[in-house]
Amino acid sequence: MSEKYKIYKGGLFFITLTVVGWIDVFTRREYADEVVQNLNYCSKYKGLQVYSYCLMPSHLHMICSVEDGNLSGVLRDFKSYTAKRILAQIENNPTESRKEWLLYLLCYFKQHNTHNKEFQFWQQHNHPIDLTGTPMLQQKIDYIKQNPVVAGLVTDAAYYTFSSANPRNAVILAEV
Repeated sequence: MSEKYKIYKGGLFFITLTVVGWIDVFTRREYADEVVQNLNYCSKYKGLQVYSYCLMPSHLHMICSVEDGNLSGVLRDFKSYTAKRILAQIENNPTESRKEWLLYLLCYFKQHNTHNKEFQFWQQHNHPIDLTGTPMLQQKIDYIKQNPVVAGLVTDAAYYTFSSANPRNAVILAEV
């Protein structure tokens, strides 16, 4: 396996978690709120330290680490629990106009992964980029902050609700 995408204890990483097929799931507030709640749970109870983040319509960027060094385990648990919760929300939401389409696609992408029973929500890879001791840290922080602006979702990074650039963001942030 490539050394490029390895997570190790004590590292600081730029991570991207992507919904299969780049499906725009997080255009719905309740699904985005679920991600925020689960990030905060992982911060409080699993040692996840989030320094910068942005939840885009189809993916989550963050710069993070874990106190005990088991970032792979925390990300695995986060993705598994979040996927189950959001799938349940989609299935049980009588006002979700895209329900059949979303479930069809999440079932379709499951075909390529024998570990999942019925659906696959997240892509399997996280492509962690090690930022420890590199000059890329500020570049990645700026990239995360400007992502919604570049995508045309807002005109100022501080206006994007699901971003550490927003002074009223709801994610528990660690100090860089």
